[in-house]
Amino acid sequence: MDDNRDQRSAPSVTRAAARVLERGGIAALITVIEGPANVGAKLLVAPGSMPTGELGNEQLNTAVILQSTVFLDSCEETRSLRVQEFAPDLSDWAATLLLFERIQPEPRLVICGAGHVGAALAKLSNFIGYETTLIDDRPEFVTAERFHGHPKIELIAAEDWTTAVRQAIGNGRGVSVAVVTRGHSQDEECMHAVMSTNPDYVGLIGSKRRTSIVINRLKEAGASAEQLSRIHAPIGLDIRAVTPEEVALAIMAEIVAQRRGGTGGSLSAWRRK
Repeated sequence: MDDNRDQRSAPSVTRAAARVLERGGIAALITVIEGPANVGAKLLVAPGSMPTGELGNEQLNTAVILQSTVFLDSCEETRSLRVQEFAPDLSDWAATLLLFERIQPEPRLVICGAGHVGAALAKLSNFIGYETTLIDDRPEFVTAERFHGHPKIELIAAEDWTTAVRQAIGNGRGVSVAVVTRGHSQDEECMHAVMSTNPDYVGLIGSKRRTSIVINRLKEAGASAEQLSRIHAPIGLDIRAVTPEEVALAIMAEIVAQRRGGTGGSLSAWRRK
């Protein structure tokens, strides 16, 4: 079999996309959806891997591979672009319309702490489509009866926080972590475990003073400045939340904004400037 021909085939692109999802990776799938030639041709670009597929022209492939980095950095799920918008020198392909699609695992949320806030957050995140894992070291807080009507929430009674948190996060791709435990020691144990992984988002509940104590101890334990800078603490957007459900909403709003590239600001703020 011609390996090059196989790399250009639709089945090879499908298999490559499946491999990206299996390893928890991310990729851009580009399809020619309108143009003078090769409509339906596909190219899959995964950071750190060789592209799979073929759009019909080597220069077009090169330009699209470069543009895929811009697309993935944008946090958009899909975007349609004319070639002339990002590669004006490719005059023969200028009017060709390409569809860029983000390929990545379904978003996951790992929640450390199944108290009032953790329980409310688990129900909300599951409702909006996140694969949700809820961890607590108190077995009675992670029973199926407590989450009746929410069978898709994964409930874990942790014998120790470190092992449970690391296993739940895995490689961290597509994973957000909310640490909302009942006390300082549990917070610290969970945060130390999180620092050994690389989730897309990590947030810690508590006052400025409480979260600063935990972060300083992480620094003393060897966490890097980059790791510490990525911690959202106190967790959530400022909506003056009071009830557990409101706090959960503030947390979930920040997680979605981080994932989608939003600012968390008011959409109508421009009217008052």
